[in-house]
Amino acid sequence: MDSIRACIFDAYGTLLDVNSAVMGHAGAVGGCAEGLSAVWRQRQLEYSWTRTLMGKYADFWDLTIEALDFAMESFGLQDRSDLKKRLLDAYLELPAYPDALRTLQALKEQGYLTAILSNGSTDMLKCAMRAGKLDSTLDACISVDDIKTYKPDPRVYRYASDLLKVHPNEVCFVSSNAWDVGGASSFGFNAVRINRQDSPVEYRFAMQKHQLSTLSELPELLQQLKR
Repeated sequence: MDSIRACIFDAYGTLLDVNSAVMGHAGAVGGCAEGLSAVWRQRQLEYSWTRTLMGKYADFWDLTIEALDFAMESFGLQDRSDLKKRLLDAYLELPAYPDALRTLQALKEQGYLTAILSNGSTDMLKCAMRAGKLDSTLDACISVDDIKTYKPDPRVYRYASDLLKVHPNEVCFVSSNAWDVGGASSFGFNAVRINRQDSPVEYRFAMQKHQLSTLSELPELLQQLKR
C-alpha cells in the first residue's frame, strides 16, 4: 500500500453512527430499541441489494423510509407517526464517531486525498457531513445516486476511481461493513475494515488488506506501510 494517493471512506456505520438515530430516542421507542435499530439497518441494506439485482433503483432516502416502516411494524409501532418523524429527522443528522474528524484531519495533513463513497443520496450526505463537522476535511463526497446503482456493484467503485482520477491500487478504501470491504477488495482497492465489534473475517474470496478496531489507527497504519 506504499503507492496510496487517496483514502475513500464509507459513510454509514464507518464515519457515522447509524444506531444513534434509534438509541438517541430509546426512551420513546421502549425496550425494543436495539431490535428496531438492527432491523431498520438490515432491511435498508437488503432493499438496496435487492433493488440493484432487480434493476429497480430508488434513492437511499426512500429505502430508509421503507425500511423504517417495516421495522416499526415488526415491533408494533406502525401507528406512532410522531416517533417515525423523530427517527427520520435523527437519521439526517447522525453523529460522527468520536475518532472520525481527527482521523480525516490527520490524513489530510499527510497529503492524502480524502473522499466519501456512499449509498446515501447527495442531500442525505450533505446533511450528515455538515452535522458531523466532517465536510471541511473532504475533497469529495460521492453518492451512488449519480449512477443509480448500489454498492457492492463494481461500477460504483469504478465511478469513484474515475472521478478522483486515481488507479484502484492507489486507493485505500475504508469501511466497517464487511460486504462493502469485500466489494471494494474484489474491484481492486486496498480495503481496510474497521471492525469495532471484533467480528469474524467475512468474504474470504475477496480479502481485506488490513483490519483495524478504530478509525484512529488508520493514519499510523499508512505511515508504517510507507516505511
